[in-house]
Amino acid sequence: MKVVLLGPPGAGKGTLAAAIKDGLNLLHISTGDILRAEMKGGTPLGLEAKRYVESGGLVPDELVTRLVENKLKNCGGTTNGYLLDGFPRTVQQAEDLDKILSTMKTQVDCALYMEATLPVVLQRLTGRRVCKSCGAVFHVTNMPSQKEGVCDKCGGELYQRADDKEETIKNRMDVYVKSTSPIIEFYNKQNKLKKVNADKESQEVKEMALRILKNG
Repeated sequence: MKVVLLGPPGAGKGTLAAAIKDGLNLLHISTGDILRAEMKGGTPLGLEAKRYVESGGLVPDELVTRLVENKLKNCGGTTNGYLLDGFPRTVQQAEDLDKILSTMKTQVDCALYMEATLPVVLQRLTGRRVCKSCGAVFHVTNMPSQKEGVCDKCGGELYQRADDKEETIKNRMDVYVKSTSPIIEFYNKQNKLKKVNADKESQEVKEMALRILKNG
């Protein structure tokens, strides 16, 4: 099974991706992980991407697509399939992915869209606190530290990231909706789009998603 995971910031993609990976024994392919691994390994694609990252620019769609193509064609352990997380982000990438998979005599089976509303996303992200020392993540409501502002693990100072502030999140959601709506329609036209209500608690979301994927 080849699954594309879609969803806005704060929808819980990371948590669900891990559950799907374990529940269906799929390879989890994250564009962020690929990018970091290629740059760390000093590969030609990694060095090309590093130039953009170090100059503060965005890695171009075309380069991200080549990184994903390279991973799909060279990774092992894909007998049961894989879950693509963070790709495609544009219709062009979705079309390129179809072409890549076509040359491999396969295709995307399902695009799983995590629908999350702005109030829930705001509650999740504005409440997030990160340790400056060890990077541990807490939440003021869902998973508070024992002592306010202090990390349970190392005693470091907890802070709110700039991109977790309300105005920034609203802007990110606006950008996400505008850029992702066409991809959702792209997979909807192919009858491959499945939706899960990501406003629910993570365990319920996980159960719904696994049920959808197992039942096709």
